[in-house]
Amino acid sequence: MSEGRGPAIYSIAAHRGFADALVAGLVPRYGDARGNLPHCTLLLPSSRAIRTVSDAFVRHYGTEGRDGLLMPRMVAVGDLDLDEVLGPLLDPLGDADIPPAVDPMVRRFRLAAILKEEMGETAPEGGALLRYAAEVAAKMDRLLVEDIAPDDLLGEDVLGWLGSLATHWEDNLHLFARVQARWLAWLQEHGRIDGAARRNRLFSKAAERWRANPPANPVIAAGVTSAAPALARLLRVVTEMPQGAVVLPDFDLTLSPEVWDELGRAGAGTPPFAPEDAVTHPQYHLKLLLNRMAIAREEVKPWHRKGMTAAAPERSHAVSTLFLPPEASRDWVALPADKRRLAGVRIMECATSEEEAQAVALLVRQALLEDERRVAVVTPDRGLAQRLVHHLRRWNIAVDDSAGTPLAITVAGRVPLLLAEAVAEQAAPVELVALLHHPLVRGSLERGIWLDRLRAFDDAIRGPRQAPGLAPLAEYARKAGVDDWWQDVGAVLSPLVEGDGIRILADWLDAIVTAGEALCGEDLWAREDGRSLSALLDEVRMQEEAKAFWVAAADLPAVISELMNGVTVRRPYGGHPRVALYGLLEARMSRADLTICAGLNEGSWPATPSVDPLLAPAVLRALGVPGADFRIGLAAHDLAGAMGAPEVILSRAARDSDGPTIPSRFLLRVKALLGDRLLEEHRERDAVEWARALDAQARLSPAERPRPMPSSDQRRVKVSVTALDRLRSDPYQFYAGQVLRLVQKDGLDAEPSPAWRGTVAHEILETWHKARAEGAPRPMMEIADETLEQMNAHPLMRALWEPRLMRALQWVEQEIEGQEGREPIAFEQWGSAEIRGVTVHGKVDRIDRMEDGSLAIVDYKTGGPPSNSQVEGGYALQLGTLGILAEMGAFEGVSGTPAAFEYWSLASSGKSETGFGYVATPIKTGSRRGGIPPEEFLPQVHDHVEEALDRWILGAEPFTARLNPDASVYDTYDQLMRLEEWMGRGDE
Repeated sequence: MSEGRGPAIYSIAAHRGFADALVAGLVPRYGDARGNLPHCTLLLPSSRAIRTVSDAFVRHYGTEGRDGLLMPRMVAVGDLDLDEVLGPLLDPLGDADIPPAVDPMVRRFRLAAILKEEMGETAPEGGALLRYAAEVAAKMDRLLVEDIAPDDLLGEDVLGWLGSLATHWEDNLHLFARVQARWLAWLQEHGRIDGAARRNRLFSKAAERWRANPPANPVIAAGVTSAAPALARLLRVVTEMPQGAVVLPDFDLTLSPEVWDELGRAGAGTPPFAPEDAVTHPQYHLKLLLNRMAIAREEVKPWHRKGMTAAAPERSHAVSTLFLPPEASRDWVALPADKRRLAGVRIMECATSEEEAQAVALLVRQALLEDERRVAVVTPDRGLAQRLVHHLRRWNIAVDDSAGTPLAITVAGRVPLLLAEAVAEQAAPVELVALLHHPLVRGSLERGIWLDRLRAFDDAIRGPRQAPGLAPLAEYARKAGVDDWWQDVGAVLSPLVEGDGIRILADWLDAIVTAGEALCGEDLWAREDGRSLSALLDEVRMQEEAKAFWVAAADLPAVISELMNGVTVRRPYGGHPRVALYGLLEARMSRADLTICAGLNEGSWPATPSVDPLLAPAVLRALGVPGADFRIGLAAHDLAGAMGAPEVILSRAARDSDGPTIPSRFLLRVKALLGDRLLEEHRERDAVEWARALDAQARLSPAERPRPMPSSDQRRVKVSVTALDRLRSDPYQFYAGQVLRLVQKDGLDAEPSPAWRGTVAHEILETWHKARAEGAPRPMMEIADETLEQMNAHPLMRALWEPRLMRALQWVEQEIEGQEGREPIAFEQWGSAEIRGVTVHGKVDRIDRMEDGSLAIVDYKTGGPPSNSQVEGGYALQLGTLGILAEMGAFEGVSGTPAAFEYWSLASSGKSETGFGYVATPIKTGSRRGGIPPEEFLPQVHDHVEEALDRWILGAEPFTARLNPDASVYDTYDQLMRLEEWMGRGDE
């Protein structure tokens, strides 16, 4: 450094736009007049910053009317291959004495193995173990960045805190220290080094070399705000070089010394950080950087530039006032109105996150109507970003989310996850159908043909879950008529689903890749998400550590999800040239005429600080690591920088998918600074009203109670004995089921419904009765077990329900074999007869011949029987109608007069020896008070039946929904009748 020259360190105010101001200052200093610009080296924080500065050069030279452009060399200081990208400037760094960096995937698996050995039986499994290894790796990197040696973990400063902490913190600290020691030994054995440690050495080596032999060409570090000690020392050397300079983004030169001091010690004291430090202030991390560079705040100079449109300088003063620390913010009450104004800043508050996305999309579209106007939407809320992308497609505005799309939710990324879920659940219906419905899956067929086969198979397997594995599904495929299709599918899935439930990870991934290619073909790898997936899977499969990492089938989805975690996919092209969608990291240094800061809610902007699960906050402070709230200050700095745009809109939603939200503390500060009177001037209402109007519908009157009136021909349908109950209690249900013939499908993997349980019980009883009638009786339990086996009932369902069913069937067997004077003569038999010219049909569960020659009609119920009031009201006519059919000779081989009517319930009962099963009857018998007299029962039922037929089948009465709301009805057609719209509105 030349004598008398202070450190060359500069700042660009937020209102000037960092990238454009940087370029506007670089050109006159190192531009064409001196011919140095192409020989300059810019040290920038990230690859995104390189792209942003490149765009700024294009804009600058475009306004100057130049024909050609030679830009400086630009290097991201976070690059693992820093020595290679800097090239001959560092001659090159690191080739001789700095070991290569260890592959991050190798480190993750190796740390997982070490953790498993150290933790023993308490170690997590599968994906949880990989996640824990990633947390340990991230903590190691954080300590390495802060230049904290492993020995410092158990130094006096740390051990002094352990006595005052909970036991688990001490255990975690010792575990972390042991794991790190073993990891460092492994690195030394294999001649590798952690990536963060390698960067530190490269920075130190560059600082040492540049201090001894400064480069002949200019080196400018711009936009770098990381306060890592090794990087801070390198930046200090850059400021001292004859042609070196450091340019800080959004550094506030207007802060008073008192406010600067109130920020805290920022790494300059002992201990380096104090609990009262204002770590949430947007300038705190810059103060930390200056302290580590050993540069006084007064030595920072403004970086002058000219010509670019910018927000007013008063904006920067207002933003500085906005983020004042607690003591200094007391001066707000004395601020005059002109000091409170945030000209060009608007606040938009929406009701929901969906409305917010729609409103932001409308603002973007409106801004694009102006030529050359650039728009940037900045949000850390990835869900909001995805909504915005979809809303902009309405106007054919393609915008790419620069933060990328997580690989796990891309089209290609879902394939291995769905395969893993099918493996974990042993081809359960929901997971299997979700896989086979995936848009890339088609096997060797045309997509339309594939979907036809799949829909037929889907229909066949609906209902309760069948037994696990692929074998039970073959019978469903045969019934659906898609045997050949299923054989191909089964052949693909069999290597995954069948066989051992635990394998090494590399074998699992090999099988998943093979199955994925067989189902999807080359389409799986054809797009950018497929290429990212291919790179990830190949990287893991080639690791030796993956060939020693055992994974159970149940843990496979979590493991694959964890491997994908952190991998994002970015579209290489196709976005609108004047619209940018950024996350907070990507937005740094960007420039736009209109910046929309969206998702300003607590937990999003700023994110909720998470407590480190490994090292206690007090331990981290003692080691010299900033606390968890440090990132709140970074988020505040991002907002302060974004508010430097010429026009800014701050947006939030009062509710999101999880419920009510809390406004961001930053937004609350804006409102408090403005005050109620000025706040109204900053409201953005138009976009919200447009968003509401865009999808608004004309006010619709609620639906009236349905009263369909089919023609007389449409009414003349066959009536089942079970449908008669619905005809009287809820005619609309009868209309939907019998006239429209709408049948509700079972869900996939559905809970065993009463109807399904009834079907199983009736099938068992029918088989048992037939065996007795044929003179070859079989035990009821044997038949039940055989029936459930043939139905491929799931073991869990059988374990929960079969014992109750068995005890109820055992009661039936005992009752029938013990009864005297009556003999079953018909069971599960269909019969039909004409009543008033209408065919009434039904299936009787059992008919017994009594000792006096009369008949007993028996109806099995897996639940409770209907009450006497329901029978008397005509809402439970099944038993009586079956008696009428029997009296009319509707059942083959059965004649006589029905005299007994019984419900045999298989529900729990204290009267049964087995605990399940009892007999109920609607007939008044003996001293029983309730019930219908025997001689009145059938005539009464007959009257109800004829009345129902006269009114709805033969007559012209409308099929009114819920005509008798007190009757027990099913909810099958509630949505179709739009019950919620009219029920309870005083309808007559």
